[in-house]
Amino acid sequence: MTNNGIAIQINNLTKFYRGSTKPALNHISLSIEEKAIYGLLGPNGAGKTTTIKILCGLLSLTGGDVTIGGHALCHGFKKIRKIIGVVPQDIALYPTLTARENLSVFGGIYGLKGKELSKRIEELLHIFGLEKSQHHRISKYSSGMKRRINLIAGLLHNPHILFLDEPTVGVDVQSKNVILDNLLAINKQGTTIIYTSHYLEEAENICSRIAIIDEGQIITEGSPKELIASGESFSNLEDVYLHLTGKTLRD
Repeated sequence: MTNNGIAIQINNLTKFYRGSTKPALNHISLSIEEKAIYGLLGPNGAGKTTTIKILCGLLSLTGGDVTIGGHALCHGFKKIRKIIGVVPQDIALYPTLTARENLSVFGGIYGLKGKELSKRIEELLHIFGLEKSQHHRISKYSSGMKRRINLIAGLLHNPHILFLDEPTVGVDVQSKNVILDNLLAINKQGTTIIYTSHYLEEAENICSRIAIIDEGQIITEGSPKELIASGESFSNLEDVYLHLTGKTLRD
């Protein structure tokens, strides 16, 4: 997709919200390689969702520059939009429509139609175990089923880069396993995944690299093994996280 093997390049990204004198993001710089599963972790209010929203074109940046898939965010978003998929933390579905009707709507937004769209919907419904319930209204779905359909909606157009904000929050164990197994499979096929989560064991198991953000700044970055090996007292990613961000509650 790019000549240098970098899917996303972020340089000195800064964001001030209106009326605030403290930056939500304070000169963040990151290089995310193609085909990575890149975890962006941090406490509530650390800047994770703000970063994801800027990368997806949902928020304007205050300063810095971002390149996605070789295209500059500031003037190339029409091209970027075609290569990214976005799965928000909030369920972005129409509750009175069936699962299949929802996917038809989202597929149309991505420019898919006819047999191509129908085939893709059937393929993903099968992969995520939702064929039998595809004609049920979303309002009748369990949390895990909604989360799976939410994910499918972001995958319909085979994005090169997939943004996931808390993709397994509030789901049952079976749904979580289905989601994670298929994310790993999608990644092996070449999709770059940028992923936020509060589930540190999950992040440790699936991410190839991780950045921990706090108070709008990147405080460490590396592979899970590198981060765990960075301190003698660290036995897992949670130890690293608590050491760097503290044990004070963040509400």
